[in-house]
Amino acid sequence: MKPYRYSLRILFSLLLLVSVTSTLTAQVGEQRHNLALGVNGGINLSSVSFVPSVKQASLKGMDGGFTARYISEKLFKMVCGAQIEVNFSQRGWDESYIDYPELSYTRTMNYVEVPFLAHLAFGRDRGMQFFFHAGPQIGFLLSDSEKMEGDWDGALSRGANLVTEQHGKAIENKFDYGIAVGAGLELRTKAGNFQLEGRYYYGLSDFYNSTKRDYFSRSAHGVISIKLGYLFDLTR
Repeated sequence: MKPYRYSLRILFSLLLLVSVTSTLTAQVGEQRHNLALGVNGGINLSSVSFVPSVKQASLKGMDGGFTARYISEKLFKMVCGAQIEVNFSQRGWDESYIDYPELSYTRTMNYVEVPFLAHLAFGRDRGMQFFFHAGPQIGFLLSDSEKMEGDWDGALSRGANLVTEQHGKAIENKFDYGIAVGAGLELRTKAGNFQLEGRYYYGLSDFYNSTKRDYFSRSAHGVISIKLGYLFDLTR
């Protein structure tokens, strides 16, 4: 196993431990026991880390689903808890080339994803709060599709230096996992809690096989998400 992947997988396990234990009874601080449910939605700007590299632009996709949050304690001015989501997420990549503007290729991959996030927030109980999220995330590929335009074979025959091994290649590993981190603002009102968050997902798993016999040694997702959320308190 490559050293950087070994270190990141240790971090993944530690973040999972933190996000799970943050829901347990607090050792210090004021007990809160606040459970909230809601929905979230937004857009993804996704790409794929390929080795060997593939020139690409970010692919826009949908992201949204359901949210549950449990706040377990208040320590000084910091609120501590955990948040879990079940989302539908569109990822993938988009290839375009300045030297070959007639060529394009898009791969859209639809996942159900479940992030397990530690939730830390600072601010007033009623009013504006700043929050931070971090934790592991898992996902499973539901479906994928390809869209290709232009005479790729002709361009290759004329000596174009283009990587095309990924074109038409079936997804070999449908299970996905990685690390998600995010930050944002939450407006807490009597009518509910409104969130605006920016989040980044760093994939640790490869969706193509990556043995020495395979072409790609890395094929992992990187996703920037801009999300809006609404949560209503069930308990306080």
